[in-house]
Amino acid sequence: MENNIAQLKDNGLKVTGPRLKILDLFEARVGEHLSAEDVYRILLDEGVEIGVATIYRVLTQFEQADILLRHHFESGKAVYELNVGSHHDHIVCVKCGHVTEFHSEEIEALQDKIAEENGYRIVDHALYLYGVCADCQKKEKR
Repeated sequence: MENNIAQLKDNGLKVTGPRLKILDLFEARVGEHLSAEDVYRILLDEGVEIGVATIYRVLTQFEQADILLRHHFESGKAVYELNVGSHHDHIVCVKCGHVTEFHSEEIEALQDKIAEENGYRIVDHALYLYGVCADCQKKEKR
């Protein structure tokens, strides 16, 4: 909790109850990708009542402060994850929506090589792969 308060203050954000609750939620679910609706539903299940508009506003503020990263996977709906400071890519199941994070030095090196060959210096990138996860493949065979 102390770390979260410091993180909010370091990013110029006032420490409010809704901000702390939402940050605590993402800290407890590192590696998960949550939509605003997911955040609302989880907090409601925990007995925390924060309006949907407040959740959207806080998520946007956290993204602007680089506390959260926003992604738009195939569903088109924005999902957020805690920015833990290390780069990774994603593979998303087109059947169930499960997201797996991965990091590949080979892919990173190939991207740098392609950029260099074309006269670019990469400043940012996002790689999303889409497929069918092992669980959904098993269901298809039944």
